[in-house]
Amino acid sequence: MYAYLAVLLGCLLCALWLEPVLQVGVLRQWRRLLVVAVPVVLVFGAWDLAAIAAGHWSFDHDQVLGVWLPGGMPLEELLFFLAVPLCAILGFEAVRKVLDRAGRS
Repeated sequence: MYAYLAVLLGCLLCALWLEPVLQVGVLRQWRRLLVVAVPVVLVFGAWDLAAIAAGHWSFDHDQVLGVWLPGGMPLEELLFFLAVPLCAILGFEAVRKVLDRAGRS
């Protein structure tokens, strides 16, 4: 149980340290995060809901918390659409910061 949530938390733990250590400043730019996160949640959330409704996509009830959103989507799926872009942006900005420090932008 909770496997999906554990994977998401693992991804976040692997990426969030970049914020204070490399001072990438991603979390301070919350408006930019919203510009990225809102379309991801809307587009992929709608895609998931359509796939769930069509019976093409499902979730293992033993691997999720059991908090279901309208349309049959587990809470972890919504969190996935927030966590993965955040981790990707943190990684991207960390690489950019390291390259800038090395003089190779």
